[in-house]
Amino acid sequence: MSVPSHPKSVDEIFQHCRSRREGLLRALTEEAEQLAAACSPERENLCLYGETDGSWVVDLPAEEVPPELPEPCLGINFARDGMQRSDWLALVAVHSDAWLYSVAFFFGTKLEKEQRAGLFQKLNEYPSLYEVVTGAAKSRSSHAGSGQPSKRRRVDMGSTSGAARASESPLPTGRLLTASDISASLKGRQAELFWPADKMWYLVEIHSVGSKNKSAKVQYTSGEFEELDLEETIREGHMSLITR
Repeated sequence: MSVPSHPKSVDEIFQHCRSRREGLLRALTEEAEQLAAACSPERENLCLYGETDGSWVVDLPAEEVPPELPEPCLGINFARDGMQRSDWLALVAVHSDAWLYSVAFFFGTKLEKEQRAGLFQKLNEYPSLYEVVTGAAKSRSSHAGSGQPSKRRRVDMGSTSGAARASESPLPTGRLLTASDISASLKGRQAELFWPADKMWYLVEIHSVGSKNKSAKVQYTSGEFEELDLEETIREGHMSLITR
């Protein structure tokens, strides 16, 4: 699906900003060394841009005044060697979050009040870049498009002594959870839970099931627990039940 360069609807603006976020997230995590190398303090004022194709670039600010889009934080390269690398990445992440929201509401300023609120809910489905970079991602706000608060809680996989087992794709022996699976018989079953923020499937064990309110309590291999809204999880296709 192509990303509109001049989005107008809530969904188009969300798609536009989500693609830019993917680029920024990549720069601040898996490609952090490349980012740091591109931010030499000997260069002029530099900005970190997330692109609509999911890539990122460190470049000078736009020359036109006013620019086509709000500008990211200027001069991120000058602080690179003046603090711990993790602190520098966290600082850049904060400003990148601010830039993403400024871009979203730059396009969303012509939306109606309710539409702007809906746009914010969609954006807030994902943890902030700062939360991801610092490992402080604790919660997810709302299911995109549902308009209802999500019961999913973003756990910190690195907060316990054991690392959470994760993979890029679910086990071939598994299948997506369905509504007909929701019963007490799920207790003790193993499954995999998908997190869109890092695009990984995490192994969990189902500790309890609430058949009436369609909920479940699961435990990650790291020891972390999470309460799930099973109807939401099924709707999103985010749980793969490992077959016996």
